[in-house]
Amino acid sequence: MQFVLLATDYDGTIASDGKVDDKTLAALERVRASGRELILATGRHLDDLCQVLPQLNLLDLVVVENGGLLYKPETREEKLLCPAPDRRFLLTPKGAVMVLPSGVNKATGSKPPGMN
Repeated sequence: MQFVLLATDYDGTIASDGKVDDKTLAALERVRASGRELILATGRHLDDLCQVLPQLNLLDLVVVENGGLLYKPETREEKLLCPAPDRRFLLTPKGAVMVLPSGVNKATGSKPPGMN
């Protein structure tokens, strides 16, 4: 069996305490060098992820906001996969609530039409 891509979560999977260590980054670089694509799926917001993972260009596709937004680091293209939440939800303390339509999640965000 041959795998053509590696999809992974961020927090608690490739990152500990919000950071990816050097050994993990090296392993991801080896996967990429083997010709496989790298996809990261996370509940984090894109701005936050850019701050904690400056090596985003190592990835082919990033699924952020639990499947609500796709980001292509190479082109910096963003694609919203669902409508924005009602503005009433955006006044919460520290942005602690994430609202997505039913059926939108990291898995659905990982296989969108038109972003190959």
